[in-house]
Amino acid sequence: MDIAEVVKRTGVPAHTLRFYERKGLIVSVAPSGARRQFSAAVLDQLALIALGQAGGLSLDEVRAMLSPCGEPLVDRGVLLRKADEIDATIKQLQAMSRGLRHAAACPAPSHAECPTFQRLLKAAAAGALKRRHLAPCPRTAAPPS
Repeated sequence: MDIAEVVKRTGVPAHTLRFYERKGLIVSVAPSGARRQFSAAVLDQLALIALGQAGGLSLDEVRAMLSPCGEPLVDRGVLLRKADEIDATIKQLQAMSRGLRHAAACPAPSHAECPTFQRLLKAAAAGALKRRHLAPCPRTAAPPS
């Protein structure tokens, strides 16, 4: 199927299809230099890519789950680890939501007097500090060449 047909059927832009091809996620069956042609299996491959990305997998993780012929080779361990990450994020977000709801309805005269709000602030500060320590320091980054 021609690249234009793949775009029409999937809504994935041609430049994204070319990028996926460069990354080794999909393969054109056309001879080099000819207009890109794909087998019908590319539709399932693109669906798998979309599913993986929606689940938080990187394109490299998705590529590792595709055989050279494009068949899925799902790594169950990667899926379980990603599911655990999602569950942890959900728990954090639910706790944040409860804290915000409490702060919005708290009867304390000031949020500074509310122990729940103070715990929420401390948790937010700890998370911000943790993210800052994980991010590369802009002063130590290599200068642009």
